[in-house]
Amino acid sequence: MILTVTPNPALDCTWHVAALTPGDSHRVGAGAERAGGKGINVARVLHATGTDTLALATAGGATGDALALDLRAAGLAHRLVPVAASTRRSIAVVDDGRGEATLLNERGAALSPDEVTALLHTARTLAAGAAAVVLSGSLPAGIRSEDVGLLAADLVATGTIVIADVTGPALMAAAEAGAHVVKPNAAELHETTGCADVLTGARMLLERGAGLVIVSLGADGMLLVGRTAPDRPLRARLRRTLHGNPTGAGDAAVAAVAGPRGQPRPAPAPTAHPRGGAG
Repeated sequence: MILTVTPNPALDCTWHVAALTPGDSHRVGAGAERAGGKGINVARVLHATGTDTLALATAGGATGDALALDLRAAGLAHRLVPVAASTRRSIAVVDDGRGEATLLNERGAALSPDEVTALLHTARTLAAGAAAVVLSGSLPAGIRSEDVGLLAADLVATGTIVIADVTGPALMAAAEAGAHVVKPNAAELHETTGCADVLTGARMLLERGAGLVIVSLGADGMLLVGRTAPDRPLRARLRRTLHGNPTGAGDAAVAAVAGPRGQPRPAPAPTAHPRGGAG
């Protein structure tokens, strides 16, 4: 089972317009709502590919109710820690003519100390039955980067695979805790390490303790740098540029990394024994 942890989930709200004109009024059809946030997006991809997964997140207010309703409708196994503040929203306006999306992401309300304790305790409890844990997304106020580092270190110590797709000091804390995989995008890597050069920043995370660094580069594809061969990075990109709403693209990459950990291992082939007789 793959456990995904999303401390700051969102109710994703999307509207389509024929053409987006800043400063103008637009008449639109009914928008779409669905449960979002990086870890939930990862769990959704894993679920769609038949991987046993469990999504852990917080939820509060009417938007939290809507998030829970969508998770149930999708048949996605989940555990929601109740919080007092309403779950944040992420607004996407898709310009169908240009194939581009404009995103407005609320920051999310702060969690109380009791709510933080409940979330971290639940994560540790559920992780006991997980082959891998994915720590994803932004952190609401109240959760410290040190909390992420301690959680990652505890899981690594038990032999659980840890994949971290968090930002800023939390990403560095996860790397220093020995996270097996960290996956920032180029902007997040720069924010975390201060290095303008992507490869230099990736190597810094390896030096701090990460096992593997995967950097998403938008239209330029992805960069993979491993501890065993930091001077021989792997690069991959599509042959053409895709246009549209990029929400969830990086999360799908995380799901691709985590997915094999949730698949049952094939039974070993039976050992052939030569037939023998009494001599």
